[in-house]
Amino acid sequence: MQAIDADVVISMSEFKKNPAAVLRDAKSRPVVVLSHNKAAFYRVKPALFEALLEELADQDLHRTVLSRMGERSLALEVDIDAI
Repeated sequence: MQAIDADVVISMSEFKKNPAAVLRDAKSRPVVVLSHNKAAFYRVKPALFEALLEELADQDLHRTVLSRMGERSLALEVDIDAI
């Protein structure tokens, strides 16, 4: 069973009838539109989407840092004032 992570859930057929009303009624809450009882797409505010992208970038950076921590023997010492 697919998890639905949204405050507002609506079928594709209902969404197609009046998408503007659905988005207006949802206010700033996430909306999931279902097709055949499965999530077809999510609608989120741009600020939330940007926050999600930033979190993903932070997680990617964290993985990179962790992988490079094992390569500390290859690191070069640098004088911060020389940069």
